[in-house]
Amino acid sequence: MKRLILLALPIALAACAKPAPDAPAPVSTESPAATTPATDPASTAPTGAAALGAYHWRLQEAKDAQGKHIDALFARADHPLTLDFAEGRLGVSNTCNRMGGGYTLEGDKLTVSSMMSTQMACADSKLMALDGEAGKRLEGSSTLAVQAGDQARLTLTNAGGDVLTFAGEPTAETRYGGPGEQAFLEVAAETKPCSHPLIPNKQCLQVREIRYDDKGVKSTEGEWQNFYEDIEGYTHEAGIRNVLRVKRFKRSPVPADASDTAYVLDMVVESENVKK
Repeated sequence: MKRLILLALPIALAACAKPAPDAPAPVSTESPAATTPATDPASTAPTGAAALGAYHWRLQEAKDAQGKHIDALFARADHPLTLDFAEGRLGVSNTCNRMGGGYTLEGDKLTVSSMMSTQMACADSKLMALDGEAGKRLEGSSTLAVQAGDQARLTLTNAGGDVLTFAGEPTAETRYGGPGEQAFLEVAAETKPCSHPLIPNKQCLQVREIRYDDKGVKSTEGEWQNFYEDIEGYTHEAGIRNVLRVKRFKRSPVPADASDTAYVLDMVVESENVKK
């Protein structure tokens, strides 16, 4: 018996999301030819405050006014507290709940409004407490110092004297030099063998494109096809069918073992367990 699991995403989100253009970049369904190895280019590193939105900022160090390590902010050592800045909003992830709020930046003064969060309970008491610990140190005014480039760093010093240091990981938009194109892909529960010139015994995801009309009604585009690419940020689990919202980016030059299009996971919209 199939069990449908809808993640915490109202259908309105899919309906409001901008649909892909009528002639989208094709899903990568052809086996890539072997070419001269190349790497994806990074765009010119932003400078100053412009760097805020160009990176995912992962907490690296946190000390209070007395220089003592703030243990409470490291409840998930393998998934550090992460900040994302976009369009006047600060998003906080790898806490118990997703958190977010508005922010303003004037010179080196960052001001974060009271943050909202989802209301999920977490079994780990330290993880449950992380939301509050993060909120009280991020809300309000802080002095900001930001450095872009290969060793991107963000330092926040709040009114209480806490100093939080974050390492920057370039966003997909920064790495590929543009905003990308949004698309919805349905990924079948099982992979299938497919031919690849560089990878023996390759197993390909089975993928077809999904569209949503202006009322949020879902329709499929075409038949299941071999998908030769990886989707950055997505790990497939056998027996689980997913609908993914992804961003597509053009590569130039094209790597030897890939197509000219890179796919990056934005979010999992729907998940269904079809294991027998």
